[in-house]
Amino acid sequence: MKKMELLAPAGDLEKLKIAIDYGADAVYFGGEAFGLRAGAGNFTVDQIREGVEYAHARGRKAYMTVNIFAHNEDIEKLAPYLETIKDIPIDAFIVSDAGIIAVFKEVMPDAEIHLSTQANTTNYMTAKFWMNQGVKRIVSAREMSFEELRQFKAKVPEMEIETFIHGAMCISYSGRCLLSNFMVQRDANQGACAHPCRWNYALMEEKRPGEYFPVDEDERGTYVFNSKDLCMIEHIPEMIESGIASAKIEGRMKTIFYVATIVRVYREAIDSYYADPENYKFKPEWLEELTKVSNRHFTTGFFLGKTDQSSQNYESSAYIRDYDFIGIVRSYDEASGYAMVEQRNNFKAGQEIEVFGPGSAGFFTQVIDEMYNEKGEAIEVAPHAQQLVKVKMRYPVAEKYMLRRKR
Repeated sequence: MKKMELLAPAGDLEKLKIAIDYGADAVYFGGEAFGLRAGAGNFTVDQIREGVEYAHARGRKAYMTVNIFAHNEDIEKLAPYLETIKDIPIDAFIVSDAGIIAVFKEVMPDAEIHLSTQANTTNYMTAKFWMNQGVKRIVSAREMSFEELRQFKAKVPEMEIETFIHGAMCISYSGRCLLSNFMVQRDANQGACAHPCRWNYALMEEKRPGEYFPVDEDERGTYVFNSKDLCMIEHIPEMIESGIASAKIEGRMKTIFYVATIVRVYREAIDSYYADPENYKFKPEWLEELTKVSNRHFTTGFFLGKTDQSSQNYESSAYIRDYDFIGIVRSYDEASGYAMVEQRNNFKAGQEIEVFGPGSAGFFTQVIDEMYNEKGEAIEVAPHAQQLVKVKMRYPVAEKYMLRRKR
């Protein structure tokens, strides 16, 4: 069978390269306009070109999001923008708006089109309609179960299915939400969501005595719209056997630490399944690794059936952050065993840290016995962000290995 693709987010050029180096088969990114993550770093035309070249040089693919719901002024600006990138060999464009698809047909008729989850495709007849419009892949609605995905694929075998497997979940229908529009006049469907579903609320309905919602969590209010994060690491066989072509990680706003951690865990799990499907076994350490990056507890979303109250986090809108990302290796001297580490968070001599890199989802621990600044002077603390610090490593490392520390 054709191997399921692992698709990772790329909020900026550094994240794109990290995602690929840590094992993603493909990445998705946004340009400076027309995408749904206005707060991400996003890509200039030159950065798009560099990112696509980086991916292709390593045999990977790069997809670009053009998935806003367009207004008239957006349509008028789109064609000139597409003219500026039409010579870049972007592998596909993720689109949600029929008008935008029409503009692509005029300006870039050979472009491969993937239909965004924002278009909320939940049935095979809709898939057939979009296939007739030239769409090659559908990012399925998040509301679809494994059983529905299998039926979908059986009815429309020619259509590729992409689905989210990990990351934040909106309280919405397939990501289409109006809370932000009404509350702070920031349009979520234009890429400017203020995430009001993560705010704390007090709920009162004075005409329905005796009908209770679980809203009495703490003195600050409750979080009735706050979904747990999607996590399907325990269901890799079902994902593959459902006919899914691409497993997608959410998170263009997340850090390189997040991207690296999530990608390498899913990479190992997917590869383990294909290496020996009959004897595949879930490893609990995979789930443990996923909890070492920020999360809001985990849910399986709609894959196993309709969601219930257990899919919500009523306690807090805050992320769980048990580990700090403290540095990334920029170079390593094999002869001396010292790594030049770019500091990303405070750390000091005497602390125990964990070190991991591309490849296996494993890691090693060590104590920082000694540290030196760029002048070769011994220091006890790395005092400011992005300072280069020389650290003796217990085992060999390489560029882009990462250091983390338990809080």
